[in-house]
Amino acid sequence: MVLDQSQELYRLAQVLDWSALEQEFGALYCADNGRPGVPIRLMAGLHLLKHTYGVSDEQVVAQWVLNPYWQFFCGEEYFQHQLPIHPSQMTRWRKRIGEAGMERLLQITIEAGKRTKTITERSFEKVIVDTTVQPKAVQHPTDARLYRKIHAAMLLQRPSRPTKER
Repeated sequence: MVLDQSQELYRLAQVLDWSALEQEFGALYCADNGRPGVPIRLMAGLHLLKHTYGVSDEQVVAQWVLNPYWQFFCGEEYFQHQLPIHPSQMTRWRKRIGEAGMERLLQITIEAGKRTKTITERSFEKVIVDTTVQPKAVQHPTDARLYRKIHAAMLLQRPSRPTKER
């Protein structure tokens, strides 16, 4: 192996219970009907990477080709040079496993964190949510809509001019 075994994704790949995921999600695949399915570890790994690094389906698939640690995390033994899947397959897989399956992915990572003592039971007592990144309905002065509102208000408040009588 050329990979650094102290790297976090390398170590996490060793700790996660991939066989439990394959057993659980394996029931969703039909072995003798059509084209063989994409490996469960690859799909689960891509979804974990997607949420860990906050990237889109397209970005996680594109970055997978460039990153040997991502490939190892998803179960590859040798470096691959082509895309593992089309990004649309991730959406179909999420629909296949459903909300319960996505929660199971989260549960597997929490269990791995407990096993490695990265997190403790006390970590779950308090949850801190940072809402500063949520979009706000702020209108900036450059908005044309705001400019029209100001213009209309000025027209309504304009004093009437006295007319000169001749």
